[in-house]
Amino acid sequence: MDKSNCTAYAGVFYTIEWYYNESGKSQAYEYYLALSDLQKRKILLLFKRIGDYGKIHDSSKFRFEGDSIFAFKPQPDRFLSFFVKDKKIIVANAFHKKSQKLPIEEKIRALKCKEDYFNRINKGIYYEK
Repeated sequence: MDKSNCTAYAGVFYTIEWYYNESGKSQAYEYYLALSDLQKRKILLLFKRIGDYGKIHDSSKFRFEGDSIFAFKPQPDRFLSFFVKDKKIIVANAFHKKSQKLPIEEKIRALKCKEDYFNRINKGIYYEK
């Protein structure tokens, strides 16, 4: 992934970005690329809605999952994310939903991405100059 262009959608209220690790890999973006065109449209519509309007009122499409993690929910996929300053939403990881409950390992993965993001931001090394 080109780390200088990690923006999934730039809206009036929020910019949605793909999280990438230190080696430049983005699990969520790679998952997105493997989706069908229909599934890609579903997630991009959700990004556009929150990016342009600041909220998604339908909890079947966007939901707080605890521990400052939120889920975009284009059925049957999930894109876990977190909010950061500068009106950004970082999409940490994505997966195909197989059960009613959010798998704890996926939430832990999102929390680790969030921790890594903030550590690298604080060191000034997340975004290339």
